[in-house]
Amino acid sequence: MARARWHSFSTCGLLLGTLFFAASLTPSLLPRSFLTQGVVSGCSLTIGYGVVVFGRWLWAYMELPQPKGRLMRVVRLTAAISCTGIALASLWQAAGWQNSIRELMEIEYVETAYPFEVALIALAVFAILLALARCFRLTLRFVAIRVNRLLPMRVSHIIGIIATLALFSSVINGLLFRVTLRVADASYREFDKLIEPETGPPTDPLKTGSSASLLAWHELGRAGREFISLGATREEISAFSGRRSLEPIRVYVGLRSADTLEARAKLALEELKRVGGFDRSVLIVVTPTGTGWVDPAALDSVEYLHRGAVASVALQYSYLGSWLYLLVGADYGADAARALFTEVYGYWTTLPKDKRPRLYLHGLSLGAKNSEQSTDLIEVLDDPFAGALWSGPPYSSKLWRFLTDRRNPGSPAWLPRFRDGSFVRFMNQGGDAAGPFSAPNASWGRMRVVYLQYASDPVTFFEYRSLYCEPDWMTPPRGPDVSPQLRWYPVVTLLQLAADKFVATAAPIGYGHVYAPAHYVDAWIEVTDVRDWSPDEITRLKQHLSRP
Repeated sequence: MARARWHSFSTCGLLLGTLFFAASLTPSLLPRSFLTQGVVSGCSLTIGYGVVVFGRWLWAYMELPQPKGRLMRVVRLTAAISCTGIALASLWQAAGWQNSIRELMEIEYVETAYPFEVALIALAVFAILLALARCFRLTLRFVAIRVNRLLPMRVSHIIGIIATLALFSSVINGLLFRVTLRVADASYREFDKLIEPETGPPTDPLKTGSSASLLAWHELGRAGREFISLGATREEISAFSGRRSLEPIRVYVGLRSADTLEARAKLALEELKRVGGFDRSVLIVVTPTGTGWVDPAALDSVEYLHRGAVASVALQYSYLGSWLYLLVGADYGADAARALFTEVYGYWTTLPKDKRPRLYLHGLSLGAKNSEQSTDLIEVLDDPFAGALWSGPPYSSKLWRFLTDRRNPGSPAWLPRFRDGSFVRFMNQGGDAAGPFSAPNASWGRMRVVYLQYASDPVTFFEYRSLYCEPDWMTPPRGPDVSPQLRWYPVVTLLQLAADKFVATAAPIGYGHVYAPAHYVDAWIEVTDVRDWSPDEITRLKQHLSRP
């Protein structure tokens, strides 16, 4: 029985699968746990094996001669020895490969990559996926045999393939994925309703959610209540700067605040007017992430830099995490971002230009993508807003993609330079908006757009083209936080980057998809043209905001 099962496996398939397995252990953008590594390695092993099995089927279908007898026994033995050696050698080096990333991110080395655990998980994943593949084949054969009673054999095979693909895709997309989304939406919705016992409604009538507010505290959602209650106060900003400061204004509208998107956008505008948001020197239209979360590091840094003279407004558009929408490439939330911007911008343009605040846009991750789509730049040419700070934009962000693809020759994809840098600039941990690849003495134009991005952020640099070609960001010189041992492998690199996306927010601060307050400080200085802070004061602010 065991011998029969062994002979049922493809020798060349196991060999290519083992090569894929070994490649999957090499470093990608972020460190991986043994569980994540096992899943990635198992998927890689399965795909490598499946490629050869499909090729063997195609070979037989074309009725080409196949090797038999003693030659096959020698090939099987050689393949078994080679597979074992390749797997052991790659597992032995796995810890070193992972440490090449950890060294750049200044985190503790690992002594072992847990090779036994990785191997067991990979084999389990391989067995499950192989069982599913064989189930697919049996279904295909079942359909083809019955169709063959009426139609020729090859026609029946084609019909069988189409019918089986339709069946499996409908089960996966129509049943599993939709059920998963419904369960996730219900879970996030209930979580969003939870009110922390230590977080009560504000007593200040100028705060959103207070008794004087147009918006009820319990309807703001968990992320909204956090956004309103955890911001720096006037006293805290004054104590740090030693100068007179204002109380920052934050407005947030939750999904339960009104029945329609248009009503929620109008509520946001009216609340912003009620609390005096248009009397501040800086006004920021914030597009949150999928769950409605707004990165506190982004808002705290700009509020300190402008000593509280900042008003910000955000509109929740979902309960689900951004990763779910990014996973399927959904364009969800752009309509909410546009509705809010249209309301705020429409009122802002009616105000005297010498008395109204400077208007900015901000978003992180999916929020950055949706914020990009909140306006067409052509629509605001006559009366442009002041600028935007977009951090960690997903690869599918259209404007970011356009600017990166059309970057100046010689500038890398992870820190592009676009023309003379007067309209848009890219920043990373270096803190220089102009960057080492920008033109010297470049000056800003009327609108300032900055993209804050890390070369190690898989949300930004994941791309489906890595399935079959090496991404531009891997071309030397590489980003300062990307392992020099990272190599591109067909198919495998796509799987590695996909896994990195799931753990992107677990990276050390200042790497991956976790943006550091210090880097936000540098970005906001450029975007909002801060000039009255000395280098020593800026350094002290970065240290203050970086404290736990």
